[in-house]
Amino acid sequence: MNAIVIGSGIGGLTASIRLAAAGHHVVVLERNPVLGGKVAELDEAGYHFDQGPTLLTMPHLFDEVFQLAGTSLRDEVELIRLDPQIRYRWPNGSTLEVPDDALAMPDAIDALSPGAGDSWRAFADHAAKLWDVSERTFLAGPMGSPMSMLSRMTSPFDIARIDGNRTLAKASASFFDDPRLQQLVNRYATYSGSSPYGAPATLACIAHVEQAFGAWYVRGGMGRLRDALVRIAESIGVEIRTGADVGQISADGGVVTGVQFADGGSEQAEIVISNVDAAHLYVDLLPDPKQAKKLDKMGRSASAFVVCAAVRGRTEGIAHHNVFFSLHDEQEFRYLSAGQLPIDQTIYASVSSVTDAAQAPQDCENWYVLVQTPPAIGVDRKLMTAGVLNRLAERGVDLRERIEFTRTLLPADFDARYRAPGGSIYGTSSNGKRAAFSRPSNVGPVHGLYLVGGSTHPGGGLPLVATSARIVADLVAERHGGS
Repeated sequence: MNAIVIGSGIGGLTASIRLAAAGHHVVVLERNPVLGGKVAELDEAGYHFDQGPTLLTMPHLFDEVFQLAGTSLRDEVELIRLDPQIRYRWPNGSTLEVPDDALAMPDAIDALSPGAGDSWRAFADHAAKLWDVSERTFLAGPMGSPMSMLSRMTSPFDIARIDGNRTLAKASASFFDDPRLQQLVNRYATYSGSSPYGAPATLACIAHVEQAFGAWYVRGGMGRLRDALVRIAESIGVEIRTGADVGQISADGGVVTGVQFADGGSEQAEIVISNVDAAHLYVDLLPDPKQAKKLDKMGRSASAFVVCAAVRGRTEGIAHHNVFFSLHDEQEFRYLSAGQLPIDQTIYASVSSVTDAAQAPQDCENWYVLVQTPPAIGVDRKLMTAGVLNRLAERGVDLRERIEFTRTLLPADFDARYRAPGGSIYGTSSNGKRAAFSRPSNVGPVHGLYLVGGSTHPGGGLPLVATSARIVADLVAERHGGS
């Protein structure tokens, strides 16, 4: 069968490989001149910056895709397992380096907060159980309603084990008295652009994922993963076109027939896979007022302000991945939830030149610095850049006199690049008990239309996006067969 994939994000590329491997004729249509969606990069004056995802977890999910094409992830890219995985720093100067060895983590926690190592062991055990249930229920297939997950549960106790009736913040407080450790656990909500005071405690499973599967760097940057996916897709017959702006999805009698281009012309297909933001799909490409209204009611995930800073010299005590926490965790998320910029923000910084010297000129560093913002908020580039750098200086890392140049990304830039309303990075937020069941379905409202990517089930982030492609490929096989 003929299949069209709208968008060349990681979800679209992995879906295209899966469908082509199953015998379908696949065409990927990308509006932008570059491929990869949010896996974007900037090269300037010898500095390389990833401008999207900076970390790979659960690489086996991608290896599975490459295996379908007769190769492997390790044959196509060079992977480096990071140790430490990340370095946390709090305003009082205390720090925690998260070891790659899960067995060493309790001792590291004890060194930060004496006596808390046993609490971490209990939390890690809880996170592992959460992951076990999530993997075989929530992530195992499409999610149209709570019944979808209940049907995949093997025990009535699974309902309690999923820990969806309390927030992540309440869960962290139940395990740890130290507010620093609560803040560390609460950060997992930001992986989906959500608030720990609204998102379910199920997200604590991320602690297990990172410790069990590792934190990985793709040498050369995340763009090399994108390049490998493009290379392998084309090698098995996927046709990829850039500058192909889809204006509308065509359907007849409730059955998809192909797409129409914004500048005229059309392409016919029995299968269409949308790898665009679900809001763009249901407002523009296949207008569906009911679906659009549902998305509006759910609320958007966070956006971000990003500074790519070319820095001369070396910074002592910096890891590849770093988090500089705010003073007041709850106040920070209260501002974000109210659509306002926090006065004091948690700062994430990736400095890949720590691991890969080729990412910056000799004795220099490439700082990718991110703070969360509400979606659709106006941001002054110069003032915001100065504010973020000043806050870093207050946290003991003063880059201001060593910067050669900065380049920034605003919520409006994410909106323009990816047609993500307000620059929301992860589609709808994960706040609320029913949020996981309310994300746009992988199955579209017309026969033959499917959704992949971060704005559909199961959510944003590279592992979940790859999972959405597997779910869609299984649905296509079930409903349409192979070629």
